[in-house]
Amino acid sequence: MIAELGHYALALALCVAVVQSTLPMIGAARNDTVLMRLAQPAATAQFLATVVAFGALTYGYVTSDFSIINVAQNSHSLKPMLYKVSGVWGNHEGSMILWVLILSLFGFAVAAFGNNLPPSLRARVLSVQGLIGVGFLGFILLTSNPFERLDPAPLDGNDLNPLLQDPGLAFHPPMLYLGYVGFSMAFSFAVAALIEGRVDPAWARWVRPWTLAAWTALTGGITLGSWWAYYELGWGGWWYWDPVENASFMPWLAGTALLHSAIVVEKRDALKSWTILLAIITFGLSLMGTFLVRSGVLTSVHTFAVDPERGLYILGLMSVAIGGALILYAIRAPSMKLGGMFQPVSREGGLVMNNLLLSVATATVFIGTLYPLFLDATTGQKVSVGPPFFNAAFVPVMMPVILLMAVGPLLAWKRGDLPGAMARLWTAALFSAAVAAFVWTQHAGTAFGSIIGFAFAGWLAGGTITEWAARIALFRQPLSVSLSRAVGLPRSAHGMTLAHLGLAIFICGAVADSYWREEVMVNAKPGETISIAGYDLTLVSIQHSQGPNYQTETARLRVMRNGAEVTILSPERRFYPVQQMPTTEAAIHSTFLADLYAAIGDGHAKAGWTVRVWHNPLVPWIWAGCMFMVVGGLISLSDRRLRVGAPKRGQNLSSSETKGPESAAQPAGAD
Repeated sequence: MIAELGHYALALALCVAVVQSTLPMIGAARNDTVLMRLAQPAATAQFLATVVAFGALTYGYVTSDFSIINVAQNSHSLKPMLYKVSGVWGNHEGSMILWVLILSLFGFAVAAFGNNLPPSLRARVLSVQGLIGVGFLGFILLTSNPFERLDPAPLDGNDLNPLLQDPGLAFHPPMLYLGYVGFSMAFSFAVAALIEGRVDPAWARWVRPWTLAAWTALTGGITLGSWWAYYELGWGGWWYWDPVENASFMPWLAGTALLHSAIVVEKRDALKSWTILLAIITFGLSLMGTFLVRSGVLTSVHTFAVDPERGLYILGLMSVAIGGALILYAIRAPSMKLGGMFQPVSREGGLVMNNLLLSVATATVFIGTLYPLFLDATTGQKVSVGPPFFNAAFVPVMMPVILLMAVGPLLAWKRGDLPGAMARLWTAALFSAAVAAFVWTQHAGTAFGSIIGFAFAGWLAGGTITEWAARIALFRQPLSVSLSRAVGLPRSAHGMTLAHLGLAIFICGAVADSYWREEVMVNAKPGETISIAGYDLTLVSIQHSQGPNYQTETARLRVMRNGAEVTILSPERRFYPVQQMPTTEAAIHSTFLADLYAAIGDGHAKAGWTVRVWHNPLVPWIWAGCMFMVVGGLISLSDRRLRVGAPKRGQNLSSSETKGPESAAQPAGAD
């Protein structure tokens, strides 16, 4: 009965979404207040209906109701409760329920907290959001019903993919979907603005928090996924440029460009057309990620093994949504005013260059990801595009971005002083040179690329701190005055500083791991010792035990350094009888400066066991840098200016009046 209630709730959500996508849009066109106000209760009702559907499926997993096909295929009575719950979204059908739940959550948030939006704009935004809901709810009900019954019900289920039975994978998909689906709000705001005929600083102020929330969640989701792949798959790495990894990375790059572009619209009433296009492209890339993992065109641990017909539905939905938005953009874009004018050397100019480089980087990843698929589909030829291509093509494009991130914030709006900005960055240049010299002296004979990488990280960190210090007049005013200015700074300024510092820390970790990683693989028996990076690891024993729903072999590795015991590492090799599938559980000893990483493979008492050990320098800095970026995004989200005090609306897109740059709309609190 609970499953039928969930199915009914999905159907009800679809009906409400149809109402939400049509009547408020008609009301906005006719200036009918009653129809426009219908958007809020419709968005709320759709959210509540999807909550009921999601709750019903979760109930089926928690109670091990194997009469539901989805539960029988993806759960087991012996599975720990955490993985019973995470099993809800560990499959195609359940993950789509999570998709529409988050989609309706964002619509509900606009309905509940968007009181500062003009009624017509809010009605159109919620209508576009409802239209997306119609597409995906229809997709679930027509092709992916998670509540189908199985008669007779089996005594037990097939269990969840063992690779997904991990805390990292329990929380990674919801975070990732908050980012993926969150960009739908930027898309809805963009399409609503095109329909309404207005893109101005007020619009940018309204769209920024939603974009920032999605970007922050996507950053956290990608980080969790990378961390999971690092410790769960037993390969010693954290990023492989897997096509599904790239599917989440592309909207992150485009979303980063969108965030910075929206700042220019808000502060200077410029780049309006470009910002609208970025909003459409970013959500389009999110939809492409949804297509790639559900179409069957990829084989990966991240994908759902489903039939290509479902992928065609998503491809058609993506074509209608993004194609329709681009057609509307082509019609409306020529009538957009240029807004505030600026010189190439200015903060706006720096952000434009930042956007262009990020767009090129996105296109590079896009081509590298889809070219093999396109070639295979058209000619049958198999090619592999892996880390060598991406490292050679992507990294050089990002290097100018790092340089600009230090210079751009020191330039004034409209017309900047580049020599003056560079003069203020002398401390950053010295810090960069000092970091490069330190790396060169500490790692004699190291590759030149590692020295360059650390120099760029030092430049970015030094420039970021220089800009923050200039804001609070550090060393130019008494310390009490500087502290007072720091307290008075907008939270978004502190958030930007943390995010940029986080990227510098991340670069250090990525460069060190790429150039200085050490690996040893041996066939060892108990009592034998493995040496790596000054550590001696002795295989003490191999223990066999029974887990909740798996059998495990656990190695005990005593780690010694300079004659003193450091730790005991216990890598595991698990076997899940229901799925007939082995998994690897790495053991990691982390310090501030490196990870000592061990994994165990096949073996037995006579021949010994395969033991692989890595020494990964500064890998903890990768996770620390990503967390800095997430915290920076959260601090920026808490900035009161992103929630209140939006400027007045500008003129219609079709207006023939123009304004000079001096009269461009400036929001309260603009720098």
